[in-house]
Parts: sequence; structure tokens; C-alpha cells
Amino acid sequence: MQTSFCPPSSSRLSRTALSIALSAALAALCASNVQAAETALPEVVVSGAAAGAQSWAQWQSAIDLAQRRAATNDTASLLLGIPGLSVNAAGGVSGLPQYNGLSDDNLNIQLDGMGLIASCPNHMNPVLSYASPSQVQSITVYPAGMVPVSVGGDAIGGAIEVKTRAPQFAPAGHASITGGEVSAGYASNSDARSLGLNAYYGTPSFAIAYDGALTKADDYSAGGDFKTLTATGRPGQSLARDVVGSTAYDVRNHTLGLAWKGSDQLFEIGLGYQDVPYQLYPNQRMDMLGNTEKRINLHWLKQFGWGSLDARAYHETVDHFMDFGADKRFWYGSQTMQGSVGGYPCSPISPTCAAGMPMYSQSRTTGVKLQASIDLSAQDVLRTGVDLQRYHLDDYWTPSGGMMWPGTFLNVNDGKRDRIGVWGEWQKQLSAQWQTLAGLRVERVRTDAGPVHGYANSNGMGTMMNYQLRDATAFNTIDRARTDTHVDASLLSRWTLSPEQDLSVGLSHTTRSPNLYQRDPWSTWSMAAVMNNFVGDGNGYIGNPNLKPEKATTLSASFDLHSADRAWTFTAQPFYTHVSDYIDAVQWNAMANAPQATPLKNQFVVLKYVNQTARLYGLNLSGKMPLGDGALGRLGLQGVVNYTRGENTTTGDNLYAIMPLNARFSLTQQLGGWNNTLEWVLVKAKTQVSAVRNEIPTGGYGLLNLRTSYSFKQARVDFGIDNLLDKFYALPTGGAYVGQGTTMSINGLPWGIAVPGPGRSVYARVGVKF
Repeated sequence: MQTSFCPPSSSRLSRTALSIALSAALAALCASNVQAAETALPEVVVSGAAAGAQSWAQWQSAIDLAQRRAATNDTASLLLGIPGLSVNAAGGVSGLPQYNGLSDDNLNIQLDGMGLIASCPNHMNPVLSYASPSQVQSITVYPAGMVPVSVGGDAIGGAIEVKTRAPQFAPAGHASITGGEVSAGYASNSDARSLGLNAYYGTPSFAIAYDGALTKADDYSAGGDFKTLTATGRPGQSLARDVVGSTAYDVRNHTLGLAWKGSDQLFEIGLGYQDVPYQLYPNQRMDMLGNTEKRINLHWLKQFGWGSLDARAYHETVDHFMDFGADKRFWYGSQTMQGSVGGYPCSPISPTCAAGMPMYSQSRTTGVKLQASIDLSAQDVLRTGVDLQRYHLDDYWTPSGGMMWPGTFLNVNDGKRDRIGVWGEWQKQLSAQWQTLAGLRVERVRTDAGPVHGYANSNGMGTMMNYQLRDATAFNTIDRARTDTHVDASLLSRWTLSPEQDLSVGLSHTTRSPNLYQRDPWSTWSMAAVMNNFVGDGNGYIGNPNLKPEKATTLSASFDLHSADRAWTFTAQPFYTHVSDYIDAVQWNAMANAPQATPLKNQFVVLKYVNQTARLYGLNLSGKMPLGDGALGRLGLQGVVNYTRGENTTTGDNLYAIMPLNARFSLTQQLGGWNNTLEWVLVKAKTQVSAVRNEIPTGGYGLLNLRTSYSFKQARVDFGIDNLLDKFYALPTGGAYVGQGTTMSINGLPWGIAVPGPGRSVYARVGVKF
């Protein structure tokens, strides 16, 4: 899919093209010759709707998406600043949201109503990676325990709904409208460049819109040296000691939307296309060197005298490719050695010469949702619906020589994961001050996979034992089909205690079945196992077909104290979650094909998924207050403090990748068209780590970020400096650094280096409406 602003034949976003785009945008800005306005661009905030199930969503009017868009190319990062939310670092545009200690598939994350599935053994293509920040129109979040059953199932944590920009209809009395926005951005650390184009046309009954975004970045640098290693495993190529290897990316996202509406109905068609030439990963052994995603999303909404009917159908295909990127060793085998240095090109491809390790994932996802909302009375609404999703996955690794020889390794063959669910919920306004919502959802999840085999029909020998024949035979002889039944329930209640006090309480029981990458990867061979890892800890993982679904019971509350006009607010949100059959892991001994008798420490290990018991609890505080309104404009202070604790109660270990105590405080200023923010980020040292995974502790840190924007009637300019003081820090949930060198071997890299965060970065973005 080509667009008018795509770069020429190479499809690479060059600095020249970016400079031209920035110049054109600035020229248009100057030519507009308009007076400064208080709000030229509509400010989109993270919030819930005023009615319906969305009224139970977390309300966050303090989050300015427009400012955060300018500072990141990762849509998940737009969530930072919402109480309880953080981001587990991964690829440059593929961060994984963590909400009250749960992340990835444990959360219900939807894009434009679609529950898409990561099709990669490293989860390099999560759902939010398919939308660029510039394409996001709104974000709605539900804390665990307060997720209505209508929002979705098959998750035990909170819910996140992201909506991209929709086509715009012409208002009544106008024959048609046309418009759009062109934007360009740049960030100094990683030399990140971005281009965006939105264009729309609408009549009172028909609308069409295109939205495209191109982003490209090099490796970023930390705030100081963090490693002694400079070699990449590619002779003649090295990385400076402060450069975080394998953090470059090149991503193109395109959407096309069409919509028709009548007096009582709306029909929408959404088309999406993503092309990723590469996205490298500092905490994974492999890199994404190709990802093509295509999707269609159909939506129909019809109003009746008794209520409404809402129907959605979607289909997605993904072609995903991984191998060793530019910062990792590519050539393996005895032929690649020249003296004591390996990694030199060799030929022919053979047991002594390996060219990388190509890995392919191909998937199809089809989903249908049907929901009816029935107005029983002025105080009672009944909602009921059915969800259906069918998912198919093939994950295979073609031969490349060396140990990856002579056949194709079937990691997940003919994998299937199908869901069907029915649900109902009753929302009742008991009084002007008391509202309740009770819901029940029943689902069936069925998974299955075909027979598998390794590269070779053997177990290896001597020091090269790999047990491919033993493990494949064991997997093929069992019945791999599994059927799980989920029974979820929620009871939510909200009281308006006074004009200045609100209280919400939620109690829920939710269920999630294992994904295919938790049940079906079958090989205990360390080289194969380290390729199956979606948590970024550098370890290897073995699937377990006998995993049971996770079942969580959550009690959460939200106490909101505020002024009558909500000029100042203070919110406290405690939560407690007990999870039975929580999917954790145990260290595994491949030779004995049993749990490791004595756990290995201070190194990367192989683990197998198992069901255990866990609990998570914590407290999130948030608030804002005005500081004055005078000659310096409107000044304000806002802040968020998050505390989460996660424990494996079966073993007494800590849960992996739990964000330590952290806070964000912001001093804000609004003066005319100016919006300025000085943000202070504080994170406590991470000392409560997962022992079974040899999780790496990290130190505490504080960062200063500066953001400013100026809005005209038809333009907006953003400027900022992240990590203003160029502090060095390690990401508490960023995983282990395996971003360069000999990554195929499980302990071919030094253990104990956490992925560091970026050093100082100066960024700017210009957006011009037309």
C-alpha cells in the first residue's frame, strides 16, 4: 500500500525527506498568519464515556495525549501517568503495558474493538504496536476488579481500549467537509524521525479518512557507559559502551476508514496495513526483520425504540519474520572462525556453516461480536451479547546450517485457539447517588496443535545433545487438544457520598486460558527454548500442554475526593488480587527432563511453565490542584504514586517484572496558546526480584522531563527534553540486556546487565491542519 508521502523506491525515511517535511510544515505555519488560540487542536484525554459500561472506566482528565504523542513513537507509552500503569520495555514501538502488576495477555487490550493476538514467540507484535501515537484518538482503561463483563473476557487483569481517529461527517447544514493534518517529528537520541498524514472527506451521511504514519530510529544511547562489551559478533563492527544495541526500528502504519450513517444507524469499515522492515530488540535473542499485518474491521450500530444493537466483525493476517539483526552475530559454525574470532561469512551452508536462524510466524484471526442494549426503564439497562474468535498459528524455523540442519523445525504446527462466549449484565440506578452493575460471562476456549519435529530426527550426541527426537515424540504421542470453560462474574457499585466525595467498589472473578506459546513449544534444547520468550529476561521457556486456566478474584476500590468543580482532586485506589493456577515457571533440567534439583543462579536458565498460586496487591494515588491563575497563566500541580506487590504464594518467590514504588509529579502552565509541563519521575530501587528467573535488580532513580507546546488555529508545535539531566538508569521491567554479540548460545553473553533507559533526548514535532 503506497501513499503520496511515502519515500521513493527504497521506502526508507531519509533525513532529507524529513528536513523537507519540517520546512514545509514550518512554512505553512508561518503562512497561516493566525492569532494564537487557547485550544487549536482538540485535546483528547484518557477517560470513560458518560453513559453505558464505559462510565465505569477510570477517569483521567489530566493526561494530555497531544503532548505525549510528540515525545514517543510507542503507543503503549501514552498510558504513562495513568494510576497503576507502566510499560515493560521491548522493541521501540512494541512496549507491553503493565497494569497493577499484570501485563501482556493477562490484560484485555483492544484496538478499535478488536482483540488481536501477538503472533511471535517473543510477542514482538502486540496489539498496540499496530497503531502509531499520531493515529490514536482516545484511550479508555478499566482497573482489574472494575471491568464490566461486556468489555471482554479471557483476561485476569484490567482492560485497555484504544481507538484510532474515525472518519468525520459534515455537520447538518453543510454539504461536505474536507481537511486533515500533516506532521513531522524528530528526537535527537536515536535520531528518530516520524512523518504523519491524516486526510478526510465527509458529507452528512458519508465519510472517508486516511491516516498514515512512518517512523524510523537508530539505536539509542544511555546516560552513561553500562557495559564493557563492544563487540557485536560481526567482525569489524562494534558499539560504544553507552549505546543500547538492538533498539533501532523502521515502521509504517496505514489505515483507511469509511463510514455511512442514517438517522438511527451507523456502518463503518476500517482497513489497516502495517509494514515493518525491522524492529530490533535489546532484551531478546532475535530481532524482527519483517512484519506484515493486514486487517479489516466492520462495525454496525443500530438504534431502536427499545435500545440498540451493536455488531462487529474483523479479520487479520500476520506474516512475521525473525533473525539476527545488525547488532548481533549472524554467522555460526566452525567455518566462521578466523583464529579465536568467529562470525565471519562462510559457505556452503552445511553442518559447519550456519547463516543466521530464520524464524517465521504466520497467523489468521477472525472475530465476531454482537451486543444488544435494552432499556428496561429509566433506571435499568440490560446488556447481553456473544463473542466469537478463531485464531490459527504456524511457527516454524527453516534450516540455515550448523545445528539448524537439515530440516525445518516446527515450533507450533497448525496451532488453533478458538473462543466463544456469552454474557449479560444489568446496570441499575438505585437512586440519584447509587449505581450498580452486575454481570456474568461464560466462555469456552479450545486449543490444539499438530504434530511437530525438530531440525533433525535425532537427539544429538556428547556435548551436543539436544533431545529433539525425544521431545518431539513425547509431544506427538499425547492428545494436544484442550477445552477450558470460563465462568466470570463482576459486581460493581458506585456511590456519590456528597458533591465532593465519590466511592466505587468492584468485586470480580475472571479467567484466562494459556496462549499457544505457553502450551505448545515442546523442545527442552536450550537454543530452541531461548527463542520462546516473551518476557525479555534472557531465559529459555518450554511450553506445557497441561497448563490450566488462570483464575483471579479481585477486590478493588476507588475513593475520589474533589472540589465541587473538580478543580482539585485526590483519588486513592487500593486493590487485591488472588490468582489460582497462576502461570509461573520452574527451572528445567533437559537431561533428566525434570525440574532442576538445585536452582542455578547468576546465569540464564531454561524454565518450564507451571501452574502455581499468586497474589498481587497495592495502592495507587493520584491528584491535581490549581496553584494560581494570573500574569503567569494558569499554574497547576498533578501527581501519581503507584505501589504494587506481587508474590508467588506456592514458592514464596517474587513475581517477575513487578514495577517498584514509583511516582510522577508535574508542574503545569497554560498561558494563551502555550502549554508547558515540567515532570519529575521517581522510581525506587528494585530489590524484590524473581529468584527462579534470576531477575536482575535495578537501582532507584529520578528523572526530569520538560514539555512545551504552542497551538495556533491551524497548527501546533511541540518541543521537549526527556531525561533533562542525562541521568543513567536501568529499566526495572526492561529485562536483561542481550542486544549484541553471540545471542544464540544461552550463556554466550554476560548475565547481570539490565536494559538501560535512554539518556537525554531533545525532540520536536510540528503538526499543521488543512
